[in-house]
Amino acid sequence: MNSVPWPHAPTHRLSEKATYFVTAGTYQKCHHFHDPMRLDVLQRGMLTVTAEFGWLLEAWCIFPNHYHFVAHSPEAGAGSLEPMIRKLHSKLAIWVNKLDSTPGRQVWHNYWETRLTYEKAYLARLHYTHANAVHHGLVPVANQYPWCSAAWFERAATAAQVQTIYGMKIDSVQVVDDFDVGCGSKLPLSKAAASRRTPNEAGQDNGGERSVGNANVLWRLL
Repeated sequence: MNSVPWPHAPTHRLSEKATYFVTAGTYQKCHHFHDPMRLDVLQRGMLTVTAEFGWLLEAWCIFPNHYHFVAHSPEAGAGSLEPMIRKLHSKLAIWVNKLDSTPGRQVWHNYWETRLTYEKAYLARLHYTHANAVHHGLVPVANQYPWCSAAWFERAATAAQVQTIYGMKIDSVQVVDDFDVGCGSKLPLSKAAASRRTPNEAGQDNGGERSVGNANVLWRLL
């Protein structure tokens, strides 16, 4: 059975190899992933490709024109970050251009990575990423947004871990995040959140998120 490779319980400690905060944005900040189906496929792709390259995701959030994630590199180090992002972006660009009948259109602009070497910086970026949908005004509570790790984190982590992460101040966190995600978006967030808060296809307890069947099929076809 094919299912989204949801991460195991979060570790919440700096990796001895390398831990990175990554942001990627679309070209001209266009809303190429402007509906639930497209966001489902982008989330499916992120979870699948990071697992393929041996990166351990700790937090992620996905929007119509950008995404963030925090992840630990594999044993071999962080040299696979660039090819991992390239594979994810290439497959998604081909797919979304086929949907829009725009072959060859530039979909992605760039990505930015920051190596996290201090515990407080790491914990603050975990909080920032989990809660980013609130920052953008899409939901009042982070775990209501289907395309992020907040609900998974709250179920997979211990109560002490949740309290520690959510207790970190994030008002001074400096990241690339000047993206308008609301204008032109077609996200029925209240309906999406209500309809998606069930276990995934594999029956795993992943914090309420599920792997949408269409997203699974579409990603495998890319």
